[in-house]
Amino acid sequence: MSELEIHHETGHESDPLGQKVGVLAAILAVALAIVTIASHRTHTAAIMHKSTANDDWSHYQSSRVKYHNLDLGENLLSVLHATGEGADKMRADYASQKQKYEQQGKEIQESAKRSEEAAEGDEHRALRYDIGEGLLEIGLVLSSLYFISKKKMFPVMGVTAGVIGAAIAITGLLSA
Repeated sequence: MSELEIHHETGHESDPLGQKVGVLAAILAVALAIVTIASHRTHTAAIMHKSTANDDWSHYQSSRVKYHNLDLGENLLSVLHATGEGADKMRADYASQKQKYEQQGKEIQESAKRSEEAAEGDEHRALRYDIGEGLLEIGLVLSSLYFISKKKMFPVMGVTAGVIGAAIAITGLLSA
């Protein structure tokens, strides 16, 4: 039987900077994952708040339709010159219902505005996360270029982009 020869490449040198860049890339990747999750969750929160605002505005419109129907009923009573106990009872009932829908409409409108403001705040925070995410991705890629080129400028640029990205993402966290 012939012997199987296994060739080993020689010349593998220890690359301490490469090890540091590898750890740096791992740190950037973890930071990127955290910011990406925060970004996605904030976008989801914005959508949910916007949906709530849309529901509230629909509810507001329906209460306004009810209010206007009562207004129409009062106008019909006036045009038909309706008198008597029944007509007076209807007018009183219409007035109390209009008051209820007027108050309800104001409350619903305030709720819709609060939901819209929350959605807008979420969108501003999500934008900061998105910018931070993009810069962290750039930092990770630039740092990884060290392994192809062995040039120190790539990890330096990568760290710079990563730090700026992390700082911008943190401003999104602090604006919550």
